[in-house]
Amino acid sequence: MAEKLKTVSPVDGSIYVERDYAAQDDINDALSAARRAQEVWRDVPVVERAEICSRAVDFLVAEKASIAEEITWQMGRPVGYSQGEIGGLEERARHMIAIAPDALKDIHTENKEDLTRFIRREPLGVVFVIAPWNYPYLTSVNSIIPALMAGNAVILKHSAQTPLVAERFWDAFKAADLPTGVFQFLHLDHASTERVIKAPEINFVAFTGSVGGGEMVEHAAAMGTQGGRFIGVGLELGGKDPAYVRADADIAHAVENLVDGAFFNSGQSCCGIERIYAHQDIFDGFVDGVVDLVGKYILGDPTDPKTTLGPMVRGAAADFVRGQIKDAIDAGAKALIDPSRFPANGTDNSPYLAPQVLIDVDHSMRVMTEESFGPVVGIMKVSSDEEAVRLMNDSNFGLTAAIWTTDDAAALRIGNQVNTGTFFQNRCDYLDPALAWTGVKQSGRGCTLSALGYDSLTRPKSFHLRTKT
Repeated sequence: MAEKLKTVSPVDGSIYVERDYAAQDDINDALSAARRAQEVWRDVPVVERAEICSRAVDFLVAEKASIAEEITWQMGRPVGYSQGEIGGLEERARHMIAIAPDALKDIHTENKEDLTRFIRREPLGVVFVIAPWNYPYLTSVNSIIPALMAGNAVILKHSAQTPLVAERFWDAFKAADLPTGVFQFLHLDHASTERVIKAPEINFVAFTGSVGGGEMVEHAAAMGTQGGRFIGVGLELGGKDPAYVRADADIAHAVENLVDGAFFNSGQSCCGIERIYAHQDIFDGFVDGVVDLVGKYILGDPTDPKTTLGPMVRGAAADFVRGQIKDAIDAGAKALIDPSRFPANGTDNSPYLAPQVLIDVDHSMRVMTEESFGPVVGIMKVSSDEEAVRLMNDSNFGLTAAIWTTDDAAALRIGNQVNTGTFFQNRCDYLDPALAWTGVKQSGRGCTLSALGYDSLTRPKSFHLRTKT
């Protein structure tokens, strides 16, 4: 195991954070402490859990300015946008706290003669949360707050790119007087992460990341340390999210929303728009609008408030997208953005990458089928709703999909045909905490947020009580 965790900032290539990885004794102590603490925490009334979790949210909101600066230096998002992440965290956390009493209450059936019957939602035990760097607070809060509200203990392993997020959560729960051991974090390398997943103290794993990472999590969870076992896993594994712009769409609105949906966070969003299908009747005007708006981005130092497009998380990630773009152009695609318009655009191994819009693309090209996770979007011309639906479904992923149309009935009809976890009309790239966040196909399985998000963090226990003898 490497002795140190080192976070290299994409801003300037400097080492921004350096921490010791957890030793095996530290891991064992954390697992034991979580198990002991959860046995007490599970009996704390939901209203008291809500008060503690709310105070933790208050702490994070009060610190949002310094947190935003940390986000920018750790993963490269322009500082003008980073505070918005804490706003999103607050929205999701407060919603999940507010709905917890109803979502977790006993389910009563009609009493029958001298029988009392109900179903109780029992906490699972210890939940291990493995969170990514791209939206470091938003992805982790989806599981942390509901897990705690349901009566579980939580151990958080955050990305090595954003380790300060785990420490900030710890500070927040400490300030909120959460009992010791109920929330903990560990800085772990890959091997130690796998060992924690297999540990008998872990009862559920919530993972957000790559398909390959999800495969590892599922395999390790099933194997355990002493042979096969059957704990639950929640897997959010990314997407290749499509959008369809119908002939009747409000084109100006579609352009504004889709450019933001494709290029915000330098395209590093699992539910960002990565491919667009535009009806032939409006194709040229739509593409012109997209190119014009993309050309107004300012690529550069994300600590500068004027910057609207920061670097990707690392040079290798940018090189991957450069390769997709080159392959598409070599296969006949046309690039509509001149990278020289963006002076900060780098070359090999630079995380600074100019945005790109491609036309004359098709599904033989990687850029239309393989997750890009970067500032590029391909736009294809289609002649009908049927063609658009076929192409939207032609993917190994299924996280979100979006349509731009003024015909509400058509939107619902098309939404019923698209294989996706969330379907949007006239918006994209947003998580509504009142709705289930889930995916199909290689986008993973399980559900967070909404009342349904509590189902995977609890287990049903039936009570069948004969009250008279």
